[in-house]
Amino acid sequence: MLRDKGFEVDVSEKDGVLTREELLTGLKQKPYDGVLCLLTDKIDGEVFEAVPQAKIFANYAVGFDNVDLKAAQERGVTVTNTPGVLTDTVAEHTVALMLAISSRIAEGDRFVRAGNYDGWAPMMLLGTDLKGKTLGILGAGRIGARVAHICAHGLGMNVIYYDIKQSPEFEAATGGAFRADVESVLREADVVSVHVPLLDATRHLLNADRLRMMKSSAYLINTSRGPVIDEAALVEALKGGVIRGAALDVFENEPALAPGLAQCENAVLTPHTASATDETREKMAEIAAENLIAFFEGRVPPNAVPMAS
Repeated sequence: MLRDKGFEVDVSEKDGVLTREELLTGLKQKPYDGVLCLLTDKIDGEVFEAVPQAKIFANYAVGFDNVDLKAAQERGVTVTNTPGVLTDTVAEHTVALMLAISSRIAEGDRFVRAGNYDGWAPMMLLGTDLKGKTLGILGAGRIGARVAHICAHGLGMNVIYYDIKQSPEFEAATGGAFRADVESVLREADVVSVHVPLLDATRHLLNADRLRMMKSSAYLINTSRGPVIDEAALVEALKGGVIRGAALDVFENEPALAPGLAQCENAVLTPHTASATDETREKMAEIAAENLIAFFEGRVPPNAVPMAS
């Protein structure tokens, strides 16, 4: 799309995430006018100074906690993201994790592959039914609402939710009931699914104390941002039976895992792939390109991130 518009485009030759040094070195190669960056790229003042001519950074992600918006604003840099496109994909992955942990899918797969399956037994790898259970949503935005809709209408779950404000739209779509605080959701829910942005207020939103508020039969699902959960505390909760299980697509210090997490049989772990489908990756690229094209054509990019006033 960019080349069709006549832009000169350089693409990183590395198949994977650039190191900090690689990112800075690459940006200094030419006086680039714009940058399409990944959520794994920490974009701060040092990066902006490495490519001072670039006045737009198009983030290939919905979230933009990897970008220092204050530093961008100080330099007159526009930042864009790719909202909306991930909603259904991440919601479906969230529900897949929910089903996988409650039905012990990954554990059963390992069991069979290890040659331990020698015949059916009535008490082998017992899981949990989801129909009639209570789903607790933390964060009633697009993805949280879509997860709640699938679970309410497709799985027959009851929905409760917490957000910074009550949402009549969420309630109309899901039949969900508002709770005034996180603690109420944790105490009532059989499955807790996290869909909050990473902010100072949400870092370690789920810590050791709050994990202990959950039912011992409950499951925790996280497809938002890793640092929302105190991962070391979660490992202890999983090992100690504080909760029954967890399914995570994101981790506190990616790609590293908290010590002991990989050894928890009652955890399902995926490598930050909740949005990884052919359709979504293609659409994310299109939206990022559209933002760049609009900017260079003198228009306001459709997905410009609001700066602090």
